Amino acid sequence: MLALATVGFAVNFWAWALLSPLAVKFTTVLQLTSFEQALLVAVPVIVGSVGRIPVGALTDRFGGRIMFPLVSAATIVPVLFLGLLGHGSLAALLIGGFFLGIGGTTFAVGVPFVNAWFPPERRGTAVGIFGAGMGGTAISALTTVKLVDAYGTAAPFVITAIVLAVYAVVSYALMRDAPNRPVPTAPLASRLATTLKLKITWQASALYAVAFGGYVAFSVYLPAYLKTAYGLTQADAANRMAGFVVLAVIMRPVGGWLSDRIAAHRVLGCSLAIVVAAALVQSLTPGLAPVGTIAFLSMAAALGAGSGATFALVAQKAPAQQVGSVTGVVGAAGGLGGFVPPLVMGVIYGQLDDYALGLVLLAAVSAAALLLDVFSVGRGRRTPEGAAHV
Repeated sequence: MLALATVGFAVNFWAWALLSPLAVKFTTVLQLTSFEQALLVAVPVIVGSVGRIPVGALTDRFGGRIMFPLVSAATIVPVLFLGLLGHGSLAALLIGGFFLGIGGTTFAVGVPFVNAWFPPERRGTAVGIFGAGMGGTAISALTTVKLVDAYGTAAPFVITAIVLAVYAVVSYALMRDAPNRPVPTAPLASRLATTLKLKITWQASALYAVAFGGYVAFSVYLPAYLKTAYGLTQADAANRMAGFVVLAVIMRPVGGWLSDRIAAHRVLGCSLAIVVAAALVQSLTPGLAPVGTIAFLSMAAALGAGSGATFALVAQKAPAQQVGSVTGVVGAAGGLGGFVPPLVMGVIYGQLDDYALGLVLLAAVSAAALLLDVFSVGRGRRTPEGAAHV
């Protein structure tokens, strides 16, 4: 079940990230401004983020066995639209990108699905392994541009649609919800209201907005940044972004595993401290080899581990029947955290012709999250039931 969920997460994230590697191409062909380019890659992120709130609550009610194939099948429509019809204008790309965001909601399906299959002492590792499915963005980064160059714009979209269809059928046939999965009976609105009253919801949301938000922001904006700041080719920039993503993906289950063995807030604290230092170094736009590369890879490792640790915290402290709802809200915060930075970076570069201020802002926000982790999360108490009142 863990393997099926992880594959589903990866496939849907592959679809969710299809526009990012092509942003430079669309910018050239459609003569987009830096803000329009940033908006193009950010729209699927915000929809996939906000959509996690209702999808997480629906997963609590109906289970991952229904929601995984349903979301995967729904994502096929915008993927085919973008590949076959919707890449000729900015308006069409934004419309297709809006509905492409559906693929990003699978995160809120997988966490409660996986969580229900494992005992509390193993949930950090299990959810961390599931979170490695965010490596679907690396598949997109490594293949999309190559497929477009070799076979035309439609190729990566059609291939992804086929993979989504296969996964929807396989998951419907093979997936099973945990037999002891708690099923809430309260109405959706009531469950969401209760979720918003939990302290862990807001603590984890703030931390995930920085950890996963930083990962998403770099995974969608890094190619444009590297091309503009260092003059790299589109293919080279996409490959380097894939390296950033792969390292973050590897470190996510490591962060969950460490959280099962030491306090999750300690893993988060170390991760955020590394992000602060690396972002300040990169704000000086050092040479790409070796300082710039080390700075970005350090941030990738820290953001991946921090993302894994955040959901280890959720798995350990959220009430069992509300894990999906809490995941939805926290996942939305993470996605929104990834939506804002590309827009800010685009505006800053458009005004100042430099990215330094944007990276300094990342360091400042990470420092604020570090303070929250040390003085609030780290001093919380865990209830006997593992509930979230801390």
